[in-house]
Amino acid sequence: MNVRDLIAIDVHTHAEVSCRQPADEVWQEYEDAASRYFKSGKRPTIAETIAYYRERRIGFVMFTVDSESELGARRIPNEEVAEAARDNSDIMVAFGSIDPHKGKFGVREARRLIKEYGIKGFKFHPTTQGFFPNDRMAYPLYEVIAEHELPAIFHSGHSGIGTGMPGGGGLRLKYSNPIHLDDVAADFPDMTVIIAHPSWPWQDEALSVCLHKPNVYIDLSGWSPKYFPPQLVRYANSQLKRKMLFGSDFPLISPDRWMSDFNDAGFKPEVHELILKENAIAALRLG
Repeated sequence: MNVRDLIAIDVHTHAEVSCRQPADEVWQEYEDAASRYFKSGKRPTIAETIAYYRERRIGFVMFTVDSESELGARRIPNEEVAEAARDNSDIMVAFGSIDPHKGKFGVREARRLIKEYGIKGFKFHPTTQGFFPNDRMAYPLYEVIAEHELPAIFHSGHSGIGTGMPGGGGLRLKYSNPIHLDDVAADFPDMTVIIAHPSWPWQDEALSVCLHKPNVYIDLSGWSPKYFPPQLVRYANSQLKRKMLFGSDFPLISPDRWMSDFNDAGFKPEVHELILKENAIAALRLG
């Protein structure tokens, strides 16, 4: 990635539309509910996302979410995301996503994605994947990630996925309390752990884990900055100013909206460059 040519690096964007397989009808119900929650519109293809970010000179990390075991919805292929990043490496980084329930088969896939496709990290969504991050079931996957000193992003806090559906779509918020990542960060100090989103209603747990563990960062995606909890802004301006990362959650929230609101959300001018780009260079080892 040509980091010096970029104005920012968005560490949290989603591959939502595959050009290789038809849309999955099981996922459609969850997608429609998320669109109502976020008030978002049409989902772009990967190619359209690349063009969008290149026009804005914003680098970005993209991933799918593999929730096949919990939701029964087919994922977008990791290979599709990885090949797009390979062909647009000046602007894009690909993370993989593997459902931890896939066990040894998932471990095999992780090694293959790193070796053959150059995957630069992994995404986990405990709520939609139905597991606690510190469940030993997932540890063989973490061992591969730590062995290659790659980062892993974990969804935390409330989930727009399932919100408003009967029974929340069967999804359980308890899995995404960030305190469970304290075990992961302690047991895998060579793996960078990125806690995704303001972690409402567990924001203080996220801040504590990030402050205590050197290998933990927080990405600020999924919310407009004008709605951030005040303690999150306070720590971003002080003790955790080098541990906060710009993320949008695109296409659910656009970087245009996020960055506009960021300017008026109480962040000190001296931390803007850190949050928008420099911290991501360190966390993703792009420098």
